[in-house]
Amino acid sequence: MIFEDHPHRRYNPLRGEWVLVSPHRSKRPWQGQSEEPAREERPPHDPTCYLCAGNERANGAVNPDYSGPYVFDNDFPALLKDTPSEEETTSPLFRAHAVRGISRVICFSERHDLSLPSLPVSAIRRVVDVWISEYEDLARNHGWVAIFENKGAMMGCSNPHPHGQIWASDFVPSEVAREDEAQRAFLVETGENLLISYCAEEQDRAVRIVVENDDWVALVPFWAVWPFETLLMPRQHRPRLTDLSGAERTSLADILKRLCRRYDALFQTEFPYSMGWHGAPPRMGDTAHWQLHAHFYPPLLRSASVRKFLVGYEMLAEPQRDLTAEQAAERLRTLPET
Repeated sequence: MIFEDHPHRRYNPLRGEWVLVSPHRSKRPWQGQSEEPAREERPPHDPTCYLCAGNERANGAVNPDYSGPYVFDNDFPALLKDTPSEEETTSPLFRAHAVRGISRVICFSERHDLSLPSLPVSAIRRVVDVWISEYEDLARNHGWVAIFENKGAMMGCSNPHPHGQIWASDFVPSEVAREDEAQRAFLVETGENLLISYCAEEQDRAVRIVVENDDWVALVPFWAVWPFETLLMPRQHRPRLTDLSGAERTSLADILKRLCRRYDALFQTEFPYSMGWHGAPPRMGDTAHWQLHAHFYPPLLRSASVRKFLVGYEMLAEPQRDLTAEQAAERLRTLPET
């Protein structure tokens, strides 16, 4: 079997599921939906933007005249601090329970026109530092802290000012619980950390790595579902963001810029994606099985106007992709960082 020519399935050890790869389908003509690529020119400051420095937000609050990263409690939060407690239903078919948490917004800088990779490394390092300080603050009283970014209207971002979100909850979400179980089982079975072992093998093979530096590796995972999906990991065992050294924080800022600049160069557009950090839950004691990592899930498939949809077979059977992970990695790897 030749991966580039023949349909096959690949196993995702982090989720315990399979993905169908159909590389021959990438040759088919496209007559489906095309999106209008984003080509708007944004000013450094937009007086109508709810997130720009000094502006009034939708709820009447006024942003300070901030410079650099700015964090505030989301005006329309997905989680509430004071959700009333209610007893769980006893029926196994109608299970529900109350949850509590906090939702925050992090503006990456005061510049309305500069996305994360457009900022200098020193400014991205400030974002990394805020991610970690917010994690430290919220992890004291919560079971999970989600740090993520939805970039671009195609990914449901409702405001073009470059920003991310931080949600803290009193429960561990399903995706994280699934990864925890898989990594724990791998350590018990092999005596090794799953992602550290995986990263070492990927470096030996050197076919899916996109960009790397002294402390970090970004690659298209063997089991990727999204066309240009990437996985970002530290080289050393670091269960949480708070375990990073000062040098590793700076090199993280460097590789974030280099990876996202490649994304932007791929189709000559500000590349949309959803990205987020996964690490050991805050209240977990033994973290030997965990390795910190970030997932990047970009939707674009063939151009700035053609995206991948998860429909049909993928909703009813299992994930499927046409472009192989190796082909995607090669395309990203060879792009300039400008």
